[in-house]
Amino acid sequence: MTGTAKNGGQSLTGVWRGLYSYPGQGEPVSFVATLIQSGSAISGATHETCAVSNRRRETLGAFLSGVRAGASVNFVKSYDGSAGWTHSVAYEGGLNADATEIDGRWNIDGRLAGKFMMIREAGKDIEVRREVLEKA
Repeated sequence: MTGTAKNGGQSLTGVWRGLYSYPGQGEPVSFVATLIQSGSAISGATHETCAVSNRRRETLGAFLSGVRAGASVNFVKSYDGSAGWTHSVAYEGGLNADATEIDGRWNIDGRLAGKFMMIREAGKDIEVRREVLEKA
């Protein structure tokens, strides 16, 4: 269910599996995102397991809002208050040619930043991607 976006590429609408990493930490955090693209606008939601050691069993939810311009994808993830998280994270990424992968950087108010990637194509192994992200 990818469809064609008005800006000439495939729509980003769908379910994406992703990883993001913190600087200096070994294992990336996995998340699932549901994106909806309407024109150049992107909205959606994510859920992930908390990466903080004393809260690792808690699930964090967030809402997404952003834009797509060709291969450039920018959105803000705003945590919904679950597990006490209420901050926002800015994501800037690039979309690959077949619209199955987004990779780039995340940033929290210029204080903390790291890498992320998202994939949606069936058959791509996220564990292989995890290894690549850990080595980067």
